[in-house]
Amino acid sequence: MSNRPIDWVALIIVILLFLIVAVMGFMAARWRRSKEETGLHSLDEWGLGGRGFGTWITWFLLGGDLYTAYTFVAVPAAMWATGAVSGFFAVPYTIVLYPIIFIIMSRLWSVSHRHGYVTSADFVGGRYGSRWLSLAVAITGIVATMPYIALQLVGIKAVLTVLGLGSPDNAFLTDLPLIIAFVVLAAYTYTSGLRAPAMIAVVKDLLIYLAVIVAVIYLPIKFGGWDTIFGAAQTKLATPSPATGKPAGVFIPTEGSYSAYWSLALGSAMALFMYPHSVTGVLASKARNTIRRNAAILPLYSLMLGFLALLGFVAIKAGTKPIDLDGKANPQLVVPQLFLDHFPSWFAGIALAAIAIGALVPAAIMSIAAANLFTRNVYRDFFRPNADPKTEANVSKIVSLVVKVGALVFVIAMDQSAAINMQLLGGIWILQTFPAVVAGLYTRWFDRWALLIGWAVGIIFGTVSAYNVVNPATGAHFGGSVAAIPGTTFSVYIAVSAFVLNLVVAAVLTLVFRALKVPQGIDSTRHSDYGADETDPKVKQIEATAGPTSPVA
Repeated sequence: MSNRPIDWVALIIVILLFLIVAVMGFMAARWRRSKEETGLHSLDEWGLGGRGFGTWITWFLLGGDLYTAYTFVAVPAAMWATGAVSGFFAVPYTIVLYPIIFIIMSRLWSVSHRHGYVTSADFVGGRYGSRWLSLAVAITGIVATMPYIALQLVGIKAVLTVLGLGSPDNAFLTDLPLIIAFVVLAAYTYTSGLRAPAMIAVVKDLLIYLAVIVAVIYLPIKFGGWDTIFGAAQTKLATPSPATGKPAGVFIPTEGSYSAYWSLALGSAMALFMYPHSVTGVLASKARNTIRRNAAILPLYSLMLGFLALLGFVAIKAGTKPIDLDGKANPQLVVPQLFLDHFPSWFAGIALAAIAIGALVPAAIMSIAAANLFTRNVYRDFFRPNADPKTEANVSKIVSLVVKVGALVFVIAMDQSAAINMQLLGGIWILQTFPAVVAGLYTRWFDRWALLIGWAVGIIFGTVSAYNVVNPATGAHFGGSVAAIPGTTFSVYIAVSAFVLNLVVAAVLTLVFRALKVPQGIDSTRHSDYGADETDPKVKQIEATAGPTSPVA
């Protein structure tokens, strides 16, 4: 069992910075608010920050949204434990992501601006005239987001553990700081909506940049340069594991790992902007070009992520021992422990606070995004079609609390590996919404029922394939995210093979349903909607002046 001494200097700095961002979170309720809005009584105001964020606020918001506490903890942890295939693929995948933002997300912003869509499921419902397809996208988004929120808590828990706030003998005292942090998060998210994480993201990102830049300059100097660090990493990863008799990891992907590496990068990039929190960050932007400018400047985060990933190799050279409360090694503690071991306590406190605050921003956005999906695409579509904007906002506020409590219970009551397994499944599931959302932005060719059946086939295939991956060391199911394509020895990211199957089924069934003359839903969008900008009128304004236009089928 592990009983750590508390590092009081680092702890006090973490608490002070946490209090500062908590105050900012509550103050954000009055930030950039229109004069007519006194209580953020609509989803546009509470859930999308008034749809008024400019280039830099959006940059910090999307950066805080995509580069989460779990990213800062898990990517170097994967590099430390198993090397480049499971760790460094995150860097090329975020680079592949930016053309997707530039081209696809600007179209989603335009059509959502025109029609007042708050979620991607709103768009799917309007494009295909199908509540059921919209419901499938919404439920997938909510279920995939829940473990993502839980993993932000894993990031906070890692920080609290290395600071010494944990006891193997008293579970309640161990979890109490986590509970307090989440109660504060829930309170300011409830009162301020998306404005709170947008404001806090600025502080969080500045702290992260500071910590990473200092670390990648100072630590290599301390440990004899990158050549020495890479040599230590290569030696460790090539050493056979006692449990499997095979090398512990991969220093540089070999030919046999290429397909796993590129498919992980491509599939993750395609999936990331299907997540509800990513869509929320996009739709909160002021203009179509705000999205495009962000696609040009967000690669700065990828540069930072590359440096951060290499800290996993630095920790190998440093001999970092990430020992958890149960006395066993926990890779998630590698980066917090590295900072605590090799920096003065005051600077370690800043770095650890950046990771903890890095959990609050995405957790807030994710809970808001999941709540918006429930309110618009479950509650309104199926229970209260005539709900007014104030009712929608109130329902979303309550659901966002429920989502956060669910994530907290998930982390406290279940094993951490359960959250990681669910996150693995979340990535597989969310990619199955790609055909409905992205194809819909360009064409109305697909049949709505074909897309729904393709989605179901992809979900089932992906889930079964992930279950059949067994961890060779522990014998546990859901042992990884890569598996051979059925009937071959060609290993790829499971989400990609499920996505291809989904797409094939949807395309074949579309041809069948067209031949059978199955009725098509009404498309409520127009061709001009997909290039609209902030100065263009919304559909309600167009209809008020010119009368309704017959939709394009």
